Parts: sequence; C-alpha cells; structure tokens
Amino acid sequence: MFTKLFENSLSPPEKRREGELYKTVTAYGKTFELRYGYYGDCDRKYEPNVIYPDFIKEPVYTDNGEPFATMVQDACKSYKGEAKRTSDTTCCECKYFQRGEDWIGICASPKNKKTE
Repeated sequence: MFTKLFENSLSPPEKRREGELYKTVTAYGKTFELRYGYYGDCDRKYEPNVIYPDFIKEPVYTDNGEPFATMVQDACKSYKGEAKRTSDTTCCECKYFQRGEDWIGICASPKNKKTE
C-alpha cells in the first residue's frame, strides 16, 4: 500500500534547461531575471546552475546611486569585515553589503556610490 503511495507522489525532479527562467527578483527598485546556465565551459559537465548578474562587468545602480552586488561576487577594495580581505572574500562578508531578495543586494559603501 505505501509503496504505491510513494511511487505516485515522488516523481523525479524536472531537468533544468540552459536559458530557462529560474525566477524574477526585485530588489531595491530594480528587477532581474535569474536563468539557468553555466558560468564557464568547464561547468557544462554538470546540470545548469542559477546565473546571477555580473555587476562587476555590467554595473547597475539603485536610483540613489548604490551599486548592486551579489553575495558571491569578490569583495572590492572598500571591503570592511570581521576577517581580513583575501582573494576568496565575498561581498556577503562585508559590513557594507545590504541583502535584498535572493542573493542580490547593494553596496552601501560611500566610496562606491555613483555621484552624477
């Protein structure tokens, strides 16, 4: 009896497809589409992963001039945190990182604010 119940309720997870929408995120007044894909060709032997915007290559700012950042991007020169900044330090470890939705947030460092 239980075997039949589990067979019907535990279907295999759907395969992720490159370019497929994971979800839409709105943080600090801006909306971003997160899609499945690969960060590099070496990743193609695995399932596609969620791809976050590269705010270092293509900066995006809030209406107040704060730059967007992701929790996993490399920390910048304005980093301030408990530990000393190394090549492996990420924005999520920085006191200036303000998390929004998902892994997207902003950098509140006055040195990184866009002034125009």
